[in-house]
Amino acid sequence: MCHLQNLPGAISEIVASSADDGILTLTDRYGLMAAILDEFLDKEEEEAINRLLRRVVRGRIRVTDQISGDRLSRRS
Repeated sequence: MCHLQNLPGAISEIVASSADDGILTLTDRYGLMAAILDEFLDKEEEEAINRLLRRVVRGRIRVTDQISGDRLSRRS
């Protein structure tokens, strides 16, 4: 079985960048998928993911198929 391990701070970075620009990228979604599949997701991270998903459902964050690198070029 393949074991996925999150990078430290990855979830908080996804939540912060999504809140900042209102976009959840394809790369972000893969990071969230890995986090959700992680057996050792702590309660704070789980709550942060749930808050992020509620923002998506309410339309405050838009889901796109762009990758995170596109986010940097768009800000310039």
